[in-house]
Amino acid sequence: MDKLLHHQHNNNDKKTYLRSYLLSYAIEQRKKLKQKRAPKKQRSQLYQLFEEIFLSFRLTFKDYRIHVVASLLISLAIFSITYWTYKEIFKDLPSPIELTKKEQSVSTKILDRNGEILFKIYDNENRTIIPLSEIPKNLINATIAIEDKDFYNHHGFSVRGISRAIVSNIKGEKLQGGSTLTQQLVKNRLLTSQKTFSRKIKEVLLAILVEGVYTKDEILEMYLNQVAYGGSTYGVEEAAQKYFDKPANKLTLAESAILAGLPAAPSAYTPFGSNPELALERQKEVLRRMVEDGYITKEAAKKAENQTPVLSTSKIDIKAPHFVMYIKRILAQQYGEELLNNGGLEVTTTLDLSTQLEAEKIITDEILKLKNLKVGNGAAMVTNPKTGEILAMVGSVNYFDFENDGQVNVTLRARQPGSSIKPINYSLSLSNGKTVNSIINDSPITYNIFGSKPYSPSNYDGKYHGNVTIREALASSYNIPAVKSLAENGVNNMIDLGEAMGISTWKDRIRFGLSLTLGGGEVTMLDMTEVYGTLANGGNHVKTNPILEVKDYKGNIYYQNDCVLNQENCSDIRVLDKGVAFLISSILSDNSARTPAFGPMSTLYIPGQQVAVKTGTTNNLRDNWTFGYTSDRLVSVWVGNNDNTSMSYVASGITGASPIWNKIIRTQLIEENPHLFAIPNNIVSKKVCNGSKIINEYFIIGTEPAIEPTYCRPPIKKLKKSL
Repeated sequence: MDKLLHHQHNNNDKKTYLRSYLLSYAIEQRKKLKQKRAPKKQRSQLYQLFEEIFLSFRLTFKDYRIHVVASLLISLAIFSITYWTYKEIFKDLPSPIELTKKEQSVSTKILDRNGEILFKIYDNENRTIIPLSEIPKNLINATIAIEDKDFYNHHGFSVRGISRAIVSNIKGEKLQGGSTLTQQLVKNRLLTSQKTFSRKIKEVLLAILVEGVYTKDEILEMYLNQVAYGGSTYGVEEAAQKYFDKPANKLTLAESAILAGLPAAPSAYTPFGSNPELALERQKEVLRRMVEDGYITKEAAKKAENQTPVLSTSKIDIKAPHFVMYIKRILAQQYGEELLNNGGLEVTTTLDLSTQLEAEKIITDEILKLKNLKVGNGAAMVTNPKTGEILAMVGSVNYFDFENDGQVNVTLRARQPGSSIKPINYSLSLSNGKTVNSIINDSPITYNIFGSKPYSPSNYDGKYHGNVTIREALASSYNIPAVKSLAENGVNNMIDLGEAMGISTWKDRIRFGLSLTLGGGEVTMLDMTEVYGTLANGGNHVKTNPILEVKDYKGNIYYQNDCVLNQENCSDIRVLDKGVAFLISSILSDNSARTPAFGPMSTLYIPGQQVAVKTGTTNNLRDNWTFGYTSDRLVSVWVGNNDNTSMSYVASGITGASPIWNKIIRTQLIEENPHLFAIPNNIVSKKVCNGSKIINEYFIIGTEPAIEPTYCRPPIKKLKKSL
């Protein structure tokens, strides 16, 4: 036996010696080879290392093949598992702090000036963020009872919940997920809804990490603000509004139980679905769980079950749609579509919803009366000329009449203004030294302009009126005196003043001629509100501004209208002498001066109030306008047809836009406090002759007559010729 062991020992020594010898020999040969090749090419360290490893591996593999193969397979398995774990689990694993840092998709709200919601804008998720303190305790407890009874005891995942779900699923019973509220939060906010093994591991891992970063109440608040309650409705606040038309903090126990049961299967448990009884069955299940967990008594549960929920009636979730779409376009241009759709902006506008609804009703009722006159549409705006606030914007009779282009907002469309444009021309005349008592001869005239057909303007009534003052010409809206005035003032000068007062559509000046003063150049109602607003402001141009404030749901303020909110930084530019603006307002509010054309009791007359007003009708009867204002209210009205077909008959001051204007402006006036235009300090009153009568007339200081008359000679009567 000793000999055998000695022999075996000798053999081992020989093998060891041989292996050492071969290794030494190989190293020696490599050195010689290196020295031999060195002059030709320097070997890299990496290459040298590879040679050493390969040689060592070959020698080891020769004696221990099984061990080497096993080691390689185990190493490969460990490497594969490690790589898979890194690639599938850790590579793109979000950080738990992204729950609060990652921007959440929150709906943008457009509000009227009093906080009434006009519309909500969202991409895919309609969500409003509210703090946990505004969520009723019953809703919180109901959610925990039905979704995660161990919420306050586990550390992110529930072994019992997962086990119960596995057993239930194996038995073929109703499928259960076994996810805690924390896991659901992580899945919905940080992960995809993809049902894979790796996603589930990520979910559990992240849930554990989230529990270590946030408190239970913080997790609960985030969950209740992001969970889906059906369709595009996310979070308890929007769910409460959608299903019960009330804020979340007003929910009853019965209503809370219905909402708490929805997230598991919103389409099945919705009370608006084809099987509303399922919602009530789910409600009972939630209440039963709340009793089991000690949140409520059996009596309270029974009482809640017996209450019939008052569901929100189906309704169109938009008010003042033309105005809302106008605001939406402004916001998109200013802040971009992404912030608009998902940034949770809260946009407080200048619109007054009560004024808007009154205007909508008046237009609807009046257009219905005009059907026989082939008038199919109407539009209106109410503004505050001092600040540019838009209080109402009605773009058409019915926004939802898509068959007849109801969604077209006529207040933003360029259309011919008819005689309503004349105040710009006469403002220019008064600025150039004319007075309201200056005489213009209303008689036939033809203009022969090179390259154009002869132009012979005519009056609306088909008559000539002889010598008329500017007051009479503008108040009665005679066309021939207006054209003669423009020929004297210059077309380009009228365009300059029009643009300064707010017109934005007269860019191609070469198109316009003397007919511009009769409405030959298209304008928008929005622009015309600035033109008439300039007159109401005593010559100061103020741009319309429909927004009071823009902020996000976190309270960050993007914009504030300091002029309205703080009476600071009001932007107005003087474009017209205050005396000229007053004189135009004086003419447009003079019922006696317009009586020859409109009669003494037309719809342009508001007894007891000084209101300036001007009408306009195009020759083809496609457009009929009325613009009227006080110092702090401006009402603009249009009637016509979207397809540009002519109306059969519209008499300015009697039918068409003026009755609508009359009814709307009356809602803005106060009988107990009659309106009067303030007389500026550069205006003086002097006696002048008006026919055989002596009247008081206003003049800009420096243009008044030197001598006041004591007697007026009766005018020589002339026969008026018809055209």
